[in-house]
Amino acid sequence: MFLLPSTTQKHKIMKKLIYLSAFIFLSFNTFGQLNYSTAIGLRAGETSGLTIKKSLGSNALEGIIGVWGSGFSFTGLYEWVAPTNVGGLNWYYGLGGHLAVGTGYYYYRSRRAGYYRSGGFGVGVDGIVGIEYKIPSAPIAFSLDLKPYFEIYSGGGVFSSLDPGLGIKVAF
Repeated sequence: MFLLPSTTQKHKIMKKLIYLSAFIFLSFNTFGQLNYSTAIGLRAGETSGLTIKKSLGSNALEGIIGVWGSGFSFTGLYEWVAPTNVGGLNWYYGLGGHLAVGTGYYYYRSRRAGYYRSGGFGVGVDGIVGIEYKIPSAPIAFSLDLKPYFEIYSGGGVFSSLDPGLGIKVAF
């Protein structure tokens, strides 16, 4: 049987994620640069859908149009890029937010929460920390990340998740 973490355990996990993000941020004294101008692709995870990432030099903007069983979401993230010693491999971390819209009934079983009803919406705060590898000889980039979020739903529910994701993008 799958046991859900308690609220105290969730807070401890989020606290560790914040410490990890702060460590990554403080451990890099120079910032990296993406090896592309724009990348478009797919993200698979709790927030699955179309993603587009635009390089701003040592920073990036990322947008995700997420689709799930009974709705969709729009997520916007501002990301800082930090280099590694491997060519084409970068860490990134950032902050943003999202808007989710329900198009039918959806029960968040894993969060002990209520239903997303048709026409209901949620507003949330997102973070992201991940690693991305752009193949130097090909226009392909792979990413692995955690995108934790907190969301308040118009029906009175509050949702949260670590939202791990795996992405593949075409870079140009």
